[in-house]
Amino acid sequence: MTTNVRHTGVRTPATQEARYEEELARGLLAADENAFAAVYRRWGSLVHTMATRSLGDTFEAEDVTQQVFLGAWRGRNGYRPEKGPLGGWLVGITRRKIVDALAARTRRLTLIETVTHDADGRRHEVGATTDGVLDRVLLVDALSRLPHGQREVLCLGFYQDLTQAQIAERTGMPLGTVKSHTRRGLHRLREAVEQGRAEENTA
Repeated sequence: MTTNVRHTGVRTPATQEARYEEELARGLLAADENAFAAVYRRWGSLVHTMATRSLGDTFEAEDVTQQVFLGAWRGRNGYRPEKGPLGGWLVGITRRKIVDALAARTRRLTLIETVTHDADGRRHEVGATTDGVLDRVLLVDALSRLPHGQREVLCLGFYQDLTQAQIAERTGMPLGTVKSHTRRGLHRLREAVEQGRAEENTA
């Protein structure tokens, strides 16, 4: 016995949702800015929520959210609808950007530790959290005051995770100059942070 099923043409909410997402995907691939704005409105809150939960920092989450959609726009030709929905593609980008943000945070903390550790290698536990915040503020200020060459070398090393040889290749500086800038830059940062701590303690 054969049962005839008559298609009424009525779209279910799920079908409408899928069609709308397909339209947005086509618009993104066609570099339609209006479609891209709709993509951001649709998935922006999801991306921001994922970043906030992973990073625990609203400001970092906002930065990651911007990076995700900027990356999606620039890399839109890399999206393949046949491999999965647009939302899943954006979630994949978000995860990678979160990993990048966590790695960058680790490098920042490494820089702080490199600059601010005591000469004898000991760290004082009392007030460590407060000192850490102060160190970060002092470090950012001191870094901005370094000569251009020293600042460029340190930023490339700690924020882009480049080796000294890679920095030399990127900037065109001799390797010896890169090493000299690194040594002198770290010395000046350490002095600036120690001076800032001393001033804070006497205030």
